[in-house]
Amino acid sequence: MNWYVVYTKPKWEKKVSEKLNQIGIECYCPLIIQIKQWSDRKKKIEVPLFNSYVFVQLQDGDRNSVFQVAGAVRYLFWLGKPAIVKDEEIEIIKKSLQDVNVSEIAVNPFQVGDRIKLESGVFSNQDAIVQEVSKTHYILVLESLGCVLKIKYK
Repeated sequence: MNWYVVYTKPKWEKKVSEKLNQIGIECYCPLIIQIKQWSDRKKKIEVPLFNSYVFVQLQDGDRNSVFQVAGAVRYLFWLGKPAIVKDEEIEIIKKSLQDVNVSEIAVNPFQVGDRIKLESGVFSNQDAIVQEVSKTHYILVLESLGCVLKIKYK
């Protein structure tokens, strides 16, 4: 069975994960502890590592069953197909969150000026510089090839 990424309504990750478990769908919502500060106090709270994402493991034919749960919006797609996360990657996330030596974890989107290495697709193993970031796409400069790449996402 594959792991898929379900996009949820904002701040619904834990609720969706609970409801999916209740109807028998194996899911994983990685949580971290953050210290939130208000004007009068500080408090440790459990927040999702990935905003609006929950991982679900099920057969390809059963993918629509997640939409029985309020708050599940859609699947995350990659190259026109539902994004699949490998078992090893889920295990790495789980192990890294259990590591007592890790004091803080943050997931940040790419920023303009970041230098990255493309890991898949036609331009695999190419170095790129992030030129633009928007809600619908990234624009990357591939200096070694002398071209600009626009990557759209859903």
